Amino acid sequence: RFPARTERYVRAGIPAESKMETKIIAIVGPTASGKSALAVRLAEKFGGEIISADSRQVYRGLNIGSGKITKREMRGVPHHLLDVANPKNVFTVSQYQKLGQRAIKKIINRDKLPIICGGTGFYLDTLLNNFPLPPVAPNPKLRTRLEKLSTETLGAKLELLDPRRFSDIDLLNRPRLIRAIEIATTLGQVPPLGIKGSPLRDLKDRPWNSLQIGIRLDLKKLRQNIHDRLLKRLRRGLINEVKKLHENGVSWKRLEAFGLEYRCVAAYLQNKLTKKELIEKLEIEIWRYAKRQMTWWKRDQTIHWVKNYKEAEKLVAKFIRQG
Repeated sequence: RFPARTERYVRAGIPAESKMETKIIAIVGPTASGKSALAVRLAEKFGGEIISADSRQVYRGLNIGSGKITKREMRGVPHHLLDVANPKNVFTVSQYQKLGQRAIKKIINRDKLPIICGGTGFYLDTLLNNFPLPPVAPNPKLRTRLEKLSTETLGAKLELLDPRRFSDIDLLNRPRLIRAIEIATTLGQVPPLGIKGSPLRDLKDRPWNSLQIGIRLDLKKLRQNIHDRLLKRLRRGLINEVKKLHENGVSWKRLEAFGLEYRCVAAYLQNKLTKKELIEKLEIEIWRYAKRQMTWWKRDQTIHWVKNYKEAEKLVAKFIRQG
């Protein structure tokens, strides 16, 4: 049915009759660790298609700042959940879960291997574990009270209510902090706990047979990657990208809500930061975000950490071979 896929299986030492019905690969790790490149290589090897798990790459026009993979970098591998939302509108995790589930089913129906790849831990957990996301309506009174608090106080409040969400969120993104506090306050018990009464990491609660692979980099190397990538993005036109988004009707406030690169460049374009301050501030904030991502992933004992492609390839081959 899929000769190219069968050929890859044979090369990998996997029986051609192996089935993909409920198997999923997830590639995780901090920003600038090389997740996208690893996912593409695994997809080429095992006949996979990639589902992005990034809260900013869902938006059209957020390309350079979000680190969205280019057509050339995709190397012909189909990618899903990129460019599915208007940056002027809010795209919710509930919408992501629905589209992600649909994409997984379609990929499996094509007898391909779904590979979820991204650095937004909340998105990936939501999709991988399929836990219910009760709708939480905006609470104007609570929001008014929270708006009066400092950003630092909002972060501390979220850490008390939902330590797990705190470890993955942009701590300078006030809209996201307020929304996270609103959800945790309303539900009493936050969604990342998954199915009530069951820990999120209990494998029996997962709807699919999944293998999570994490990229482990030396911290010095990771920090250098962050520095090099930031300078590359600036050379590629990050500032012009943000300027164009604003010219096309995306407000400064909305750009700030996207966090990190978009918040800082928006400040620069409003003459609130010098170019030197922009680079220094971004490098510090991205590094802090990477450390929070690592804190998030470290809590998951089911992740298999690898240092290179060969280690990841062996894990995937073994996972599929198990039938």
